Amino acid sequence: MIENKDLKELQDMAEMLKALAHPVRLCIARGLWRNGSCNVTHMQNCLEAPQSTVSQHVGKLRQAGIIEGQRKGLEITYSIKDKRIEKLLSCLFATEEKQEE
Repeated sequence: MIENKDLKELQDMAEMLKALAHPVRLCIARGLWRNGSCNVTHMQNCLEAPQSTVSQHVGKLRQAGIIEGQRKGLEITYSIKDKRIEKLLSCLFATEEKQEE
């Protein structure tokens, strides 16, 4: 039988995985994992998607606790928040090298 503590942890991880299960969100997370951090404008240019679309996906990743934003003046720079997600991305993209910060 699953204990309440374990169930909560499993539910939280399932929510993170659901958030990553969309190709655009996975691409955003991979880009942040590779590069360390970036803003929505940079993501928009890389994805060739409207700013509103990118912002919606960023919001879902933030809500899931996968990424966090740090305000620098008018700009918000996003980065991976959860080390478990970095490990997961490392496994998923094992053939790709993470850039050193």
